[in-house]
Formats: sequence, structure tokens, C-alpha cells
Amino acid sequence: MAAMEKGTMLVGIDDSAEGFYALEWTLDHFFVPFAPNHPFKLLVVHAKPTPTSAIGLSGPAAVDILPYVEVDLRKIAAHVIEKAKQLCASKSVTDVLVEVVEGDARNVLCEAVERHQATMLVVGSHGYGAIKRAVLGSVSDYCAHHAHCTVMIVKKPKTKH
Repeated sequence: MAAMEKGTMLVGIDDSAEGFYALEWTLDHFFVPFAPNHPFKLLVVHAKPTPTSAIGLSGPAAVDILPYVEVDLRKIAAHVIEKAKQLCASKSVTDVLVEVVEGDARNVLCEAVERHQATMLVVGSHGYGAIKRAVLGSVSDYCAHHAHCTVMIVKKPKTKH
């Protein structure tokens, strides 16, 4: 009998505490050190916004600042990926692939699910209310409705004051 091939678990992260909490929760619950035969291959994906979407304006004024915005976005992406790798290493998970893909997070994650034939997508929840969600959009809500795999939305517990 052939060994069962591992499915791919894709974790989408941004530079927020909620994104890193979702990764940490996933590592703690699916990649525990005392069970080395994890049921999934781990892929961490960060969606780097385009410079024009990050500044929200266009025209001659935008052309002058786009190179600076691009440099900042690359630094943020490098920081996110480095922090994700460190978190994985701290949990003894060394077999992890990381990707930075430019674009809107909703599309980037759903396309990554297809490209890697992921069996599960894990995303964090910022916990926005209805108004913020309507204005900003919800990556987790979009992925729950459009990704062609199981989607797990991990909510960071609220801290008590």
C-alpha cells in the first residue's frame, strides 16, 4: 500500500498581531513537536500590496513617491517572512515554505490555494465590526466564500483590561 501524500496547509499572514497569532495557533495545534509525522506540508504566504494600492492615489504626484513606497513594502514583506520563519523555528518546525506574492490579499491567497492545491487555508481575523468590514473588506470572509478548500479563521482572544 502506498503512503498517503501529505496535503498542503497554507497560512496567510500579514504584518499584524492577528496574522502571527493565526500562524502560532496553527503551529501549536497541527505541528506539535512530539508528533513528527505532521499531516500537512506547511506553506506561509504573505500578500505584498502594490505601491499604488498602498498609497491610494495616482497621477503625477504618485509617480514621485512610488519607488519609496515600493522599498518600504519590500522591507515590510522581508520582516514578515523573517518573523514567520523565526516563529516556525521556535516551535521546531523547519520544513516550511514561504512565499511573498504581490497583490490584493484576497486574490493572492485564493490563487495560492489553487496553485499549490492546498487542502486547508488558515487566516487570522482582525475582528472588525460591520462598518469597518464594509469599508475595508474582509480577507477572511472573502476566502471563506471563494477558496476551493477548507478555510479556518483563527480569532485572537480579546485581552481583558
